[in-house]
Order: sequence, then C-alpha cells, then structure tokens
Amino acid sequence: MVSYEEKKRLLSEQLRAGADSAIGLNKEQSNLFRDRKDRPGHRLDVSRLDQVLQVDVAQGWVEVEGMTPYEKLVAATLPHGVMPTVVPELKSITIGGAVSGIGIESSSFKYGMVHETVLAMDVLLSDGSVVTCTADNDYRDLFFGIPNSYGTLGYILKLKVKTVAVEPYVELRHSRYRDAATFFQELAEHCQRKEADFIDGTVFAPDELYLTLGRWVATAPFTSDYTYKQIYYRSIRQKERDYLTTLDYIWRWDTDWFWCSRNLYVQNPLLRRLVGKRRLNSVSYTKVMRWNSRWQLTKRLNRLLGIHTESVIQDVDIPVAGAPEFLDFFQREIGVTPIWICPAQAYDPAVRFPLFALQPGTLYVNFGFWDVVKSRQPQPPGYYNRNIERKVAELGGIKSLYSDAFYPPDEFWRHYDQTAYAGLKAKYDPQGRFKDLYQKTVLRE
Repeated sequence: MVSYEEKKRLLSEQLRAGADSAIGLNKEQSNLFRDRKDRPGHRLDVSRLDQVLQVDVAQGWVEVEGMTPYEKLVAATLPHGVMPTVVPELKSITIGGAVSGIGIESSSFKYGMVHETVLAMDVLLSDGSVVTCTADNDYRDLFFGIPNSYGTLGYILKLKVKTVAVEPYVELRHSRYRDAATFFQELAEHCQRKEADFIDGTVFAPDELYLTLGRWVATAPFTSDYTYKQIYYRSIRQKERDYLTTLDYIWRWDTDWFWCSRNLYVQNPLLRRLVGKRRLNSVSYTKVMRWNSRWQLTKRLNRLLGIHTESVIQDVDIPVAGAPEFLDFFQREIGVTPIWICPAQAYDPAVRFPLFALQPGTLYVNFGFWDVVKSRQPQPPGYYNRNIERKVAELGGIKSLYSDAFYPPDEFWRHYDQTAYAGLKAKYDPQGRFKDLYQKTVLRE
C-alpha cells in the first residue's frame, strides 16, 4: 500500500507538471447531479486517496484520506465502537466531497453539518503546495472557506474528523402529523430538547407527515432488514416503532436511494430479485444515472411521447419559521413526493462558514426532493428550479450546489458571499487554475 505521504508527493508533482493548464480530477464516482461540459485541462488522479489512516477512540477522532467513501469509513470505525458524528445518507459519498460540498444527516440537529465536524484537513493548492488547515492556525480562512467551494479553492487530501460512541442498535419511533404547522413545531421542540440521537422526517402528502426519532439502545426485541426485499421508506407508514442495527440505520436510505429506485423499477419484487441484493445501492444507481445522462434515453422517449420534463433534484435549507410556507409552496407549485425532512443547526453559533453561512442560533430544515416534473406544456429551461431558488431566497434559506443551479451571476454572489470568495480565490488560487464557483456550479464547466 502506498503511504499517504507518497500519494501527496505524487499529486503535487502531477499538479506542477501541468502548470500552464487548467486542473480537473479523474475519479471513479461523483455525487454531483448536474451534467458537466467537457473541458480540456490537466487531470489529477485522486482515486487512491481512499484509506482510513487512524481511529483514535480516546480522543474522539478518525483520520482519513479525502476520497474515502463513507461506506469504507464506517466499516473502519464501527469495530472500534464509534462512527463519524455525521454520516451522510449514501454509501458512495466521499468524505472530502461532503466537506467541500455540503453533507447532512439525522444527527445534524445536534452536531451540525459534516464540515462542522472537521478538526483539521490537508488541502492541495493550485501551485502544488499542500497546507494543513485548522480553525486556529495560519490557514484558518481556508479552513472555514472550503465548505461549499466544490474544489475551486483546493482539493482536500486528508481530514481529521470527530467521532461519537455508538450502541449496537437504534430504536425508531415514527409519528404521523396531519398538518405542517404542528409537525414543524414538534420537530423544533424535539431538536431543542436533544433527547433523541437522530431526528428526520418524511412528507408523503399535505396531510401525511412523519417525524422519526432515533435513539441508541443496547438491546432490541427484534430488528428489521431493509437491505433487500423490504423497503425502508414504506415502513415509515406501516410501523410506529422499529429497530435497526446501527449499520443498517446508517445505510437505511442507501438500498433504495431514498425512494428514487422506483424510477428504475427495482421496487417491483420480481425485478428486485433479478437485480439481486448486491446491486441495490447508491453506487449502482449512480452508474445507471450517468449512463442514461450520456445516452439521453429517457429524454428521447419523453420527446416522442410529447412529454416535457425538468429534473428537480435539490436540497434546500429553510429557517424553521418559514418551513410550513416553503412546504405549502412546494406542494402547490412542484408537487413531487415524498420529501425528506432533516433538521440542522450550527454546532458553534460563533463560527461562520462564509460560502454556506447559516444564521447563528437558528434551526434550519433541510428539504430533500429528487424527481422529475412532467408536463404536456413546455416551460423555459430551469423554470421549476428557478421558482424554488426564488422561494428559498425569499424565506432566508440557502441551497446546496451539488445539482442544477440557474442563478444569474449577481444573484448567485449575493447568496454565496462574493467578497469572501474573491479574497480566498486571490490568495489560494491567484492564477485561476481551478474553475470559480459560479463556473462550476451554474455554468457546469
């Protein structure tokens, strides 16, 4: 096995060797949900940066290379009785991607988002140098600036992140609500009390909202298995109480990509058996999605049928006070279901991450929705997504940038702190070898 130091040296040399060209990454997988334009340039092979280096149970941290998928990271930490404090919901997400992008899960009401769990990180800069960033060293501005930068300031090579002790099982309580106001009020109260270890929710209809509370338990009277024949999101409507092993809880959404596996028809019992348990996961679904995007089969079919479509694949964060209004808007104007609900708030209200700045002391509600809006009537490109972007801004929220974005430049930079970003860009990428944030996330370069 090649050591981390050797990998770091080789990447620095690769980057310096292409000093006169733009930079991109060669990697096997990505959880970006936007088609990207081909762009000539120097490609760095970061695929080997996928090892867990050290687990320190006593000090409460794990050291890991940036391209390590969470499936591998969790597999390395659980035998020690710990897990990262926030583990995003899909096995295929890499830890570096969850920091330079935005990662969230049902423990985020307690620990914040993934980037708030970082203690230190090594970042490869555009000149080939590698700097170690912490919250209180000379590179603290980059430490706080990396989240939501999507590799436009530097590439994360190594991280040290916080861990938390685990129990063998998680007990789940699913409670139904018939109106959004009561649902979000109860969600906020549970987040304030912090009696649960995990909190998220699922919206199936305007009068069918479920709040799920998870708690660590040492023993369980039974455990459910949602890794093959049974489907987790369906169980939310069927069971008031459930028990999962810790591993199965962490990956409860991965088997069916939340509910998006229905678009690939693998929720059909017969087809599910034919596909097999091994292929029911986010890695397989992402490959199918990339393949379909390349060959545009569904677009061609819809065109033949006279159906106009727009992908609405987004995560947006809304202050809890505006959550009922956003949900009402979304159900009227967009109409796709289910919707994932995940509360989050800043772990340290005194800390600000300029490119993804949450108001201190404010509980946010993440709305996750991943589907296609179909219509017989044509609409301008990005019509539904732009309506969502405007509503998010109206309610003081912020949108993650892993998928399509349609902001004009001036509006984009109002939301993502152009002044702070320009200062970081001038300091850490003065030659502009990395794309800028607008180019990468809106122009898809």
